[in-house]
Amino acid sequence: MRTALFDLTGRVILVTGSSQGLGYTLARGLAQAGATVILNGRSPARLDEAVAGLREVGLDARGYAFDVTDGSAVASAIARIEREVGPIDVLVNNAGIQRRAPLEQFDTAVWREVLDTNLTAPFLVGQQVARGMIARGAGKIINICSLMSEVGRPTIAPYATAKGGLKMLTRAMATEWAQHNIQVNGIGPGYFKTEMNRALFEDEQFDAWITARTPARRWGEPEELIGPAVFLASEASSFVNGQIIYVDGGILASL
Repeated sequence: MRTALFDLTGRVILVTGSSQGLGYTLARGLAQAGATVILNGRSPARLDEAVAGLREVGLDARGYAFDVTDGSAVASAIARIEREVGPIDVLVNNAGIQRRAPLEQFDTAVWREVLDTNLTAPFLVGQQVARGMIARGAGKIINICSLMSEVGRPTIAPYATAKGGLKMLTRAMATEWAQHNIQVNGIGPGYFKTEMNRALFEDEQFDAWITARTPARRWGEPEELIGPAVFLASEASSFVNGQIIYVDGGILASL
C-alpha cells in the first residue's frame, strides 16, 4: 500500500544501465511506486525488450539508448528525454562494469574503461541532469555505490577505486547542490546475486565464505534494494543528503 510520503506518481526517473540486471530491478520497483521510468543501455534491442517487459505489466516505461561515458551523447540524450517525456526529477546512476585481474597485470585501457563507466559516467550524467534540477529548484540523484566503496578485495582494484571515488562524488554533489533543494545520496549493495557476481556465487568456496562472513548468513536478492531506492527517490528523504545506505546484510557492521 502506498503512502503519500513514498508515492512517486508523476515523477520522471532516469535509471542508467537498466536494460537488465540490478538496474532493471530498480526501474521496475520505482515504476511500481508510480514513477515514469526511463531505461537506458547501449543495445537498442535489449532496451526495447526491457521496456516491453515493464509495459506488459502496466508500468510506464520508456527507453533511450546512449553511451553514458560519452559526454556529447549524454547531453543530447538528456535534452531529448526532457523534451519528449518531461523534466527528470530523479536520476539513478546505476551503469557499471566489472573486470577482474591481479593489480600488477591490469591493462591501462581496461583500468580506464572501468573508471570511465563506474565513476566518470555518473559525473557526466549527474552534471547534465543537475543543470535542469538547479533551474527548477528541486531534484534527487541516487548513485549506486558498493561495499567496495569502503573496503578492498583482490583482483578488482579499478572497481574498488571507482566505487570509492563515487562515494566521494556523492558527497561533493550533495555539498554543492543541496542549496538548490537537490538531494544526492548513494546505495551501497553488499554481495547480491546478480549477473555481475555470477562468477562469485557459482564458486562454491567463495559462496560458503560469503555466507559465513555475512551476519545475515546469505546473499542479498536484487529486490531488496527497491525499498532504499524508493525512499531516496521520494519526499521521505527530503532532508537526507550526502549519505550512503549500505544494504549488505551486516558485513560492514561486523568488520
